[in-house]
Amino acid sequence: MKFKALHLFAGIGGGALGFQQAREEWKGAVGTIETMAGIDCDAEACADFEMITGAPAIQMDLFSRQQYIDFHGHEPPDDWEEVTPFSLWQAVGGEYPDIVFTSAPCKSFSGLLGQDKAKTKKYQALSQLTIRGIQLTLKAFEEDLPSLILFENVPRIATRGKHLLDEIKRLLKKYGYAVSDGYHDCGEIGALAQHRKRYLLIARNEKKVPAFVYHPPVKKMKTVGDVLKSLPLPDSLTGGKMHRLPKLQFKTWLRLALIRPGKDWRDLERNFSQYCLVADGKETDIPEVATGFKDGTHGTIYKVSRWDEAANTVTGAFRPNNGAICIADPRLGCKPRSGTYGILRWDQVANTVTGSADVHAGTCAVADPRIPEMNEKGQWVIISEEGNWHRPLTTLELAALQGFPVQINGNPLELAGNSEARWRERIGNAVPPQASRAIAETMLRTLMPARENEWIMSAEEVWVQPSDETKNPLQCH
Repeated sequence: MKFKALHLFAGIGGGALGFQQAREEWKGAVGTIETMAGIDCDAEACADFEMITGAPAIQMDLFSRQQYIDFHGHEPPDDWEEVTPFSLWQAVGGEYPDIVFTSAPCKSFSGLLGQDKAKTKKYQALSQLTIRGIQLTLKAFEEDLPSLILFENVPRIATRGKHLLDEIKRLLKKYGYAVSDGYHDCGEIGALAQHRKRYLLIARNEKKVPAFVYHPPVKKMKTVGDVLKSLPLPDSLTGGKMHRLPKLQFKTWLRLALIRPGKDWRDLERNFSQYCLVADGKETDIPEVATGFKDGTHGTIYKVSRWDEAANTVTGAFRPNNGAICIADPRLGCKPRSGTYGILRWDQVANTVTGSADVHAGTCAVADPRIPEMNEKGQWVIISEEGNWHRPLTTLELAALQGFPVQINGNPLELAGNSEARWRERIGNAVPPQASRAIAETMLRTLMPARENEWIMSAEEVWVQPSDETKNPLQCH
């Protein structure tokens, strides 16, 4: 049994990839989900979507004209056209999806954006895309409504965007949908190596789908090391252009080395008088490294994740001082072949110069006794007290923690464009494929019997129950 899915605000295709990987059996039949298309306004995201999923991506700006003006601060260009329900229906070839998955922009609902800024006209226009996506879907496919409509976003939408959710629910119920909403951890349902709490609304077409939609089972999560251990160390030639370390101030590298695994910037308030920095056998006192941040500063700044635990949520953070994107990497303590990671002494003759310029493959590094200035930028390996290298995660590693394949067609994953900040933003905005697959398989367990006017009971909970931490009176139907 094949079902068709349309993805609005599709991004780089994490949701679609998970749907495509979903498999479920019922009465000897195998259920699968085909991707009709992914729709997004970002040309680079569309290119990534097609590369990752192999399915078509359609570049469409789903803003209304007024929303476009409010967001951009000016009139749209002459060749810009407002998407209508008819043009959306035409764009997918006049077909009707069984499932519509929408993950509208969440910036205005995120805790990373201040409340005052979220209330500005620009970000309110962005928020309105949540409703507009649902409106376009219901009007475009009114003659044969989808069996299921899924709306995914950050948990804070339940408070900052409550008025929008109320309107979305009223609209869906008007079209004959039973609506359930709640929260889940993508890491727990997808066996990821990161905790990622999300809000999910499921709208079930009661005429087509008489049965409940059940919660996917909770799985054992991975650790960061489980995911990253198979990757080469950063800056390896085999890792591709997304597996590079940034050039940071020497003070930043030193701060990271002094923060204990699992801790953050607050760990720098300790007394480091018992520590010293050793370079080529020469000792130097630890300079002042405290940040001076005020109490209440976000705990993800300079946070160093443990290798043997799951990571924090992968976001679009670009530097160690704006997200939990650093790791205590123990792999420099391994025993590679002779010459690998070799360090030349400053006061001795060098080994034979070879054609390798990769520190992972030969003796291509030197023990330089000249301690850099604190504000000097570069890439330094400072071994921490417990013997690990505390360093930023590369963009490729963040993609791996999000569940994306690190190789496609035998080559390292490389997203469109050349902006590392844009790569990270698109990765951070993505739905992890494994979590999406878990959701899709629960959809199949409901849709397959429904196609033959049957339904089944499950031992799993009915999706979606509210989590204890939200304590919102959400109803399941």
